[in-house]
Amino acid sequence: MSKLVLAADIGGTNIRAAIIDKAGHIYDEKHVQAHLSHTKITEHDVIQILEDFFNTFIKNEPRIEAVGIGFPGFFMGHSGILASSPNLPNLKNFKLAHMLSNRIKLPVTAQNDALCAAVGELHFGAAKGQKNLLHITLGTGVGGGLVLNHTPYTGEAGMAMEFGHLRVSQDSSARLCGCGGYGCVEAYASASAVTSHYFDLSGIQLSSKDIYKKALQGEQHAINVLENAGHKLGMAIAEAVKLLDIHTVTISGGLIGAWSFLHPSIMQSLNHQLIPPMQHKIHVLASTLNDQAGLLGAAALTRLQ
Repeated sequence: MSKLVLAADIGGTNIRAAIIDKAGHIYDEKHVQAHLSHTKITEHDVIQILEDFFNTFIKNEPRIEAVGIGFPGFFMGHSGILASSPNLPNLKNFKLAHMLSNRIKLPVTAQNDALCAAVGELHFGAAKGQKNLLHITLGTGVGGGLVLNHTPYTGEAGMAMEFGHLRVSQDSSARLCGCGGYGCVEAYASASAVTSHYFDLSGIQLSSKDIYKKALQGEQHAINVLENAGHKLGMAIAEAVKLLDIHTVTISGGLIGAWSFLHPSIMQSLNHQLIPPMQHKIHVLASTLNDQAGLLGAAALTRLQ
């Protein structure tokens, strides 16, 4: 009988988990609200929530041999220790993998959620067959994951590829980012930035999905906001490419629904910013895994560790 992995993609308010086999087939996917971002939540609260949820899978499937977790925050290499998480301030030096493994009696691998998404895209998605990948997630914020020579790269302190905080504007009009700085790509290309920018231009509050619909109808403010997000993404990708010489970039997240506006702007800006030998050689691809890249990557990481 084939061995299986239980993989989870964990956010501040929701946990999604599924059983996944070696080929990347997903079974028995479930969601639960958890509200982990509550200011008073403790390590033991998190472990209890995860244990209770995971046991709903484990008790019914004896072939589960390991657990893989994508979690928001900075991990110390591949130790499974969460150094810190911007949206979960009570969790510091949290031995997530070790503590959970002791409770559920299975090996546990835990890693940054965006890095999990990168691994998922490399093994099962748009970057399948590549050995190097820069993956970008466009959600409430902008995240990044990096794979070099088939190996997920975390950096010395778990903070590699904070792609959302690359600076793409330095002048007096630079937009304020949630990190406290100005001009970060996250302040232009996240879903929340797109809605905020559209409101500044139009005085109307719309979701990023509705802004895309407006753009399809030819509404100029909507087109401008999406194209600007693409241009800023292209600028940031160019800086990463010049540093790393990586030729494959994948992008996931709800905002890629507006790919027909984002992609041309990304490529125009990217090629304008690159040095001539690199121009027109970089492939920027939309994720083919919908919202499952993180789950698939978390599962794959259990087999890489």
